[in-house]
Parts: sequence; structure tokens; C-alpha cells
Amino acid sequence: MDGVDADFEKLIQLQELDNALRQVTAELSDIPRLIEQVEKKIKADSDLVVRAKERLAQNQKKRRDLEAEVKDLKAQIAKYKRQLNEVKSNKEYTSLLKEIQETQEKIDRLEEEIIRELLVADEIEEEIRTASLKQKNEEEHLKQEIAALTQRKQSLEAEKDQLSRKREELVPGIAKSQLQLYQSIARKRAGIALSRVIEEFCSMCQLRIRPQMLNEIRDRSKLHLCESCGRILYFDYSEESKEEAEESSR
Repeated sequence: MDGVDADFEKLIQLQELDNALRQVTAELSDIPRLIEQVEKKIKADSDLVVRAKERLAQNQKKRRDLEAEVKDLKAQIAKYKRQLNEVKSNKEYTSLLKEIQETQEKIDRLEEEIIRELLVADEIEEEIRTASLKQKNEEEHLKQEIAALTQRKQSLEAEKDQLSRKREELVPGIAKSQLQLYQSIARKRAGIALSRVIEEFCSMCQLRIRPQMLNEIRDRSKLHLCESCGRILYFDYSEESKEEAEESSR
């Protein structure tokens, strides 16, 4: 019986180690995704500034093009005015005056458009200042998040190594037949091969356990599997002692 008891304790320890390893592994596997999410936020803030600067550059180019067009049109007016002194008829004179007027109207429209673009440029520059400040503040915070996640990863890796070493040390002390049974059930039951008996029930599937089986599970005379979920049933006396102590202290 002592040997059976010892194996029971080791199986319980193995389950606890495997549960901890699964949790650590799951958290570890999720960290790259969390870091990627933070990096995407940093890039999104950076892209916001970049896009605003691109719009400002487009705005500046458009203003330069408009200003160049105004310059050409003003040069055209100066040319028309010189030609006024050379015309020979009223018809030519009137035609040139009309050209001057129409060209000046184009200049006026273009200059109004330049002013609108200047106002847009002011808005974009303000947007750049705001986005740059936000980027600076958030990037510092987000980089701290990445540093924390990286540190958490290192801590989890160390914890995983420690748990794995403990498991490697524990496994050779478990009877081969019981270890094989444990591993077979764990594969079928999402890694959970053992189920603690609470009062008269399997804690995993809530099946009521027959009295005779319950007594044999309690005295650990042999391994019993739950008739419903197929897991190894056991009493955790350490937990029972804790619960009794809590009850008596109330």
C-alpha cells in the first residue's frame, strides 16, 4: 500500500506539473502575438505622422505649381500691356484688354486657391504637431509594454525550464504501468488525467461514485477510473486538511 500511496502522490505531482507547464506554454505562445499588437500600435502612430507629412508635401507642391502658374500669367499680362502700345486698331486694342482682363481673373482665382491651400497647410501642420506629440508619448509607453512582455517571456521560459526539470526528475519514480495509463488518459482528456474526488463526486464530470469504489479510492488500495470521464480518481488529503482547518476557524 505504501508503494501505491507513493505513486498516487507522484501522479498528483505530475498532474500539477503538467497543468503548470500547459499554462506557462500557453502564455509563452501568446506573447509574440501581444508584442506584435503593440508594435502595430507603434507603427500605426508613426504612419499617421507619415501620412500627414505626405499630405503636407502634396499641398506644398500644389501651391508651388499654382504660384508658378500665377507667375506665368502675370508675365503674360505684362506682355499684353507692352503690346497695347504697338497695336494699330481699336479692335486689336479691345481684344488685348479682354485678354488682360480674362488673364487677371484667372490669376485672382488661382490666388484664392493658393490661400485655401495655405489654410489647409496650417491644418495639416497642426495635425502633424498633435500626431507627433501623441506618437512620442504613446511610443514611450508602448515600448515599456514590449519591455515588460519581453521580461515576462524570459521569466516564463525560466519557469518552464524549472518545471520541465522537476518533471524529468519525477517521472522515473512512477511505476511504468501507471505512467502509461496517465499519459494515455491525458492525451484523450486535454491533458487532465486525474480527477479529485470531492465528497462522493468526480470533480471533473460530477458523476456520483459507488460506495465500494469510494472506499477503495479513499484508502488508495488501487487505481480507479471514473466510469463516466475515464480519469484516475483520487482523494487529496492535503486539500481536505486545509478545508477542515478553514471550517474550524470560522
